[in-house]
Amino acid sequence: MFLKRAAGYRSENEAEIYRPAGFSEKSQLSRNNLQDAGQNPYTKANPSMNPEENKPTDFIREAVTEDLKSGRFNYVRTRLPPEPNGYLHIGHVKAFMIDYLIAKENNGELILRFDDTNPVKEETEYVDAIEDDARWLGIKWVKVTYASDYFDELYNWAVKLVMKGLAYVDDQSPEEVSAKRGTLTEPGKNSPFRDRDVEENLDLLERMKNGEFPDGSRVLRAKIDMAHPNINMRDPVMYRILHEPPHHRTGDKWKIYPMYDWSHGQNDSMEGITHSLCSLEYLNHRPLYEWFLEQLEVFKPRQIEFARLNMNYTVMSKRKLLRLVQEGRVQGWDDPRMPTLRAMRRRGYTAEAILDFNQRTGVSKVATINSGVMAEMALLEACVREDLNKRALRRMAVLRPLKVVIDNYPEGQVEEMDAVNNPEDTSAGTRKVPFSKVLYIEQDDFRETPPPKYYRLFPGNEVRLRYAYFIKCTHVVKNDAGEVIEVHATYDPSTRGGDAPDGRKVKSTIHWVSAAHAKEAEIRMYDRLFTKEDPEEGEEGFLGCLNPNSLTVLTGYVEPHLSAPKAGDRFQFERQGYFCADLDTAPDKPVFNLTVTLKDTWAKIEKRG
Repeated sequence: MFLKRAAGYRSENEAEIYRPAGFSEKSQLSRNNLQDAGQNPYTKANPSMNPEENKPTDFIREAVTEDLKSGRFNYVRTRLPPEPNGYLHIGHVKAFMIDYLIAKENNGELILRFDDTNPVKEETEYVDAIEDDARWLGIKWVKVTYASDYFDELYNWAVKLVMKGLAYVDDQSPEEVSAKRGTLTEPGKNSPFRDRDVEENLDLLERMKNGEFPDGSRVLRAKIDMAHPNINMRDPVMYRILHEPPHHRTGDKWKIYPMYDWSHGQNDSMEGITHSLCSLEYLNHRPLYEWFLEQLEVFKPRQIEFARLNMNYTVMSKRKLLRLVQEGRVQGWDDPRMPTLRAMRRRGYTAEAILDFNQRTGVSKVATINSGVMAEMALLEACVREDLNKRALRRMAVLRPLKVVIDNYPEGQVEEMDAVNNPEDTSAGTRKVPFSKVLYIEQDDFRETPPPKYYRLFPGNEVRLRYAYFIKCTHVVKNDAGEVIEVHATYDPSTRGGDAPDGRKVKSTIHWVSAAHAKEAEIRMYDRLFTKEDPEEGEEGFLGCLNPNSLTVLTGYVEPHLSAPKAGDRFQFERQGYFCADLDTAPDKPVFNLTVTLKDTWAKIEKRG
């Protein structure tokens, strides 16, 4: 569902309500929610603009502007904090563009910092892919850093907290730590090791770092308050022991690794990040981040939370996406049915369309934890369709071919018809398309017994062939099963170009390819990966509503100008949709992916709204 702008919040704090840590509420904003908040979810305007400066505005931008005016900061520096444990998806674009644009609009700096604190899940493959996808979006950064760049300094800061009596080594098992953490209504219980003296804690921490203890045998915890109403403040774990696998950058140097909640805020401080912009699930983590910085007496960034972007008919959890890949339910992270940027690029989506979609969904802060804005897949498709309409060359392709023989057309004759490359762009010019006695048309463009209001080809009916002639069906040829395998017709030579000198009209124009000149092609038709708008709805879970028809592979025919495309080339197949030449395309066999159909379901949603 598309948001015009933030929900009227004038500051960061107005939108907040306190929920105990661990509170989970799935929030799919309804049209009524948005209208009550003073928003029109279906307007196509850009996010709210500041009329004086003609700049976009929302609660984050207002907070940053106020910080600069008040002198809280005299510069702006943000960071992208991806975890290199998967590929970027459409939901990440929202966060990435907020960080990038806030820095850019304020002549600030953006740092790309990889949160590589968990060697079990991280791979260099993901680092390279994230950088490539971010560049493809047009994002620029001043430098690339890693959480691992700061492991030594972070460890020294942990020692500082131990020396202040604010952190301790806990010998309890992970199960014991969890059991004593308490619940939303009951306080936690102190660890029996909570009151170890500073010297013993320093000795044990050093030995943990040196690899003397097995995985899971000890952790370092902050010493805060086990009765705190925010569970995140109940002596959170700062370090855990991990001997294997080797870290993708530091190798075997470290045997302990920081938890995200320990590294996140401190890394921001070390890099002089002014505004730590993150999604709403970190709202209840902010008190912990601020506590760490206060006790360490270091630079304090300002954290501002926003609602993350979700989208219907898909899932955004990297864990679930990885499961789809590992279980072979899709053909990889770049399977065109996936919501990853790699998949969207392979399918033919443009960066411009994705950024347009991101802008139209706006920036919002919802007053719940672990919630997000549910955007319509149809809106994303509308953005793609709108962008490709302006740039994609038109071509003719028949996906489900039916042979047509023009009986009165001269045997062996070939004509070249002038075809428009893009009616939206006159500079794209025209091309020559061969026309001959035997053609292929779409099976759907012929009916032996037409239903009511069917104006395409049927016995006795006349139609226009795109860029060519009027033809009239005379008879058909069937196979032993009674199926039509060949249509015979006659043409009117005087109608070349598509108009009749006598002024007679036809009610339908269909596309075609010359059988003698056509190139066989593999056409991959994609549909939604899930059959339910919310794949998590119901007891069966997201795997229970996988769409068995999300991929259909067809063998069709394309005009000669499509016979040798380069991977990534985008076209509009006339009357069919937008298609992209796949990575698998080869000189002897082109392969095309359906990017998006010509049918605009978003227009219907807007009208309904």
